[in-house]
Amino acid sequence: MKYDHHETMKLSNQLCFPLYAASRSVISLYTPLLKPLGLTYTQYIVFLVLWEKDGITVGEICDRLMLDNGTLSPLLKKMQQAGYIEKKRSEEDDRVVLISLTDEGRALQDRAKEIPEKVAGCIDLPPEKARMLYTLLYELLDNSNNK
Repeated sequence: MKYDHHETMKLSNQLCFPLYAASRSVISLYTPLLKPLGLTYTQYIVFLVLWEKDGITVGEICDRLMLDNGTLSPLLKKMQQAGYIEKKRSEEDDRVVLISLTDEGRALQDRAKEIPEKVAGCIDLPPEKARMLYTLLYELLDNSNNK
């Protein structure tokens, strides 16, 4: 069987494009909800990690969000300047930086609590398909991260 390079080079045959477009579309739903809080989407997902487990290392946040340190560091700096987080060096190893929420950062969770429900309400996808998509996306991430 001959491999048709012209067929594989069509945009409609690329898995990356609908993933990219869907990601942009879903993230754009968050923008009007995050703007009143003064947050970007990336800052919001950092908060989601910290609201789940406070006082963790920069490396743990990078791992959870699949971000590199160069992307995360400027975000953390802005969040610190806004008074939402504190950074301190670990007592055991001063190369390790711990990130903790301030009272203001913890209080922001209450102001953001309706965001997931509001975004979900904008996505017309039956719950079983949403679960299937979630499972498939994490399977794809697991496969691509293990290469």
